[in-house]
Amino acid sequence: MRDECPVRAALDVIRGRWKPSILWELNCGTKRFSQLQEALPQVTAQALTVQLRQLEADGVVRREIFAEVPVRVEYSLSEHGKALSNVMDELEEWGKAYMERQGKTAG
Repeated sequence: MRDECPVRAALDVIRGRWKPSILWELNCGTKRFSQLQEALPQVTAQALTVQLRQLEADGVVRREIFAEVPVRVEYSLSEHGKALSNVMDELEEWGKAYMERQGKTAG
């Protein structure tokens, strides 16, 4: 149960095929949708949209719309999302060590 386990609650927010990659990209700075697509060429536009909306609903990602022609939309980590930065760094280190143990190289 999400309400009973803090770890499960956290994992429920970041779980998703592309969410960790989206968070990693946004950890490097604000991005437009097209920049996220370029950085994550394997993800479909529909999947990217769905996962961004979920992250936004969970308060991890901010979506800012600029009243320009054409309209500009930018995504960034919210303050709540920025708090995940250290967690993502730790996951990266753990993942590198895991890949080394498995005889794989980190990209």
